[in-house]
Amino acid sequence: MANTSGPLFESEPGVKNFRRILLSDVAVKRERKVFLGRKWNTLDISTAGVVLAMHLLSLFAPFYFNWSAFWVAFGLYVVTGLLGITLSFHRNLSHRSFKLPKWLEYSFAYCGVQALQGNPIDWVSTHRYHHQFCDSERDPHSPIEGFWYSHMSWLFDTSAIIERCGGPNNVGDLEKQPFYKFIQNTYIFHPIALGVLLYAIGGFPFLVWGMGVRIIWVFHITWLVNSACHVWGKQAWNTGDLSRNNWWVAVLAFGEGWHNNHHAFEYSARHGLEWWQIDMTWYVVRFLEAIGLATDVKVPSEMQKQRMAFNN
Repeated sequence: MANTSGPLFESEPGVKNFRRILLSDVAVKRERKVFLGRKWNTLDISTAGVVLAMHLLSLFAPFYFNWSAFWVAFGLYVVTGLLGITLSFHRNLSHRSFKLPKWLEYSFAYCGVQALQGNPIDWVSTHRYHHQFCDSERDPHSPIEGFWYSHMSWLFDTSAIIERCGGPNNVGDLEKQPFYKFIQNTYIFHPIALGVLLYAIGGFPFLVWGMGVRIIWVFHITWLVNSACHVWGKQAWNTGDLSRNNWWVAVLAFGEGWHNNHHAFEYSARHGLEWWQIDMTWYVVRFLEAIGLATDVKVPSEMQKQRMAFNN
């Protein structure tokens, strides 16, 4: 039976004294103030500057619209969002849900670099910490510290992650590979190169739509998995955290919105476990498996599902 609450948290004494997030039973237990009253380091300022710049660039979109620019943005949304973030950074690199030939693994990872969400080593490290400490005081981004903190403002407080989790010491599998170290050391130049290429091909409209609009679109869709999918939706599995299945995030994020499924079986390459749960990333993985490019594809067994069911 599905459950809409976060039982680990709602059962705590005194939780009624905490502010609840709108249309949710999730309580903000300690709201973290990011923008004022603290010292910003260089990385915080740089990250905030990039996010702000992309949002400002996108404001030109209504004035520089053409269909070619729109379809460039849509194509890059699929390439960087589906192939780059959800398939590569998340399911392949963070959770090792399947294996790919190195040439293809690196190609998909490079697509993720163009999403402007950080290099693979740092992205994967943060995500693995999220699962290790989910919705606890050590989680890098939990709505128990505020919806907007879990959505985006945690990005601008890099010292908090180091204080809670330490440095990126959980990504040795990536750090020993020269490709990922090279990308980490040269990361920012790759999206800049793409921006220059788009401008050379289609002028300012391609830059506005292919970089500004597309990047903030993929930004917020990715961030909704961290925020909305821990606040709104249903729990199908007894994960002991706030993760929820959210259908509309799943549609936007290529299947990532089946987030309670994912937290129950984080090793699974398939997030949409029911036939009606649309999971575009899984369909791509399944295709790659069918043609022999994806191997060791992991999905939960019936016994594993029974262990995570609420009636146990």
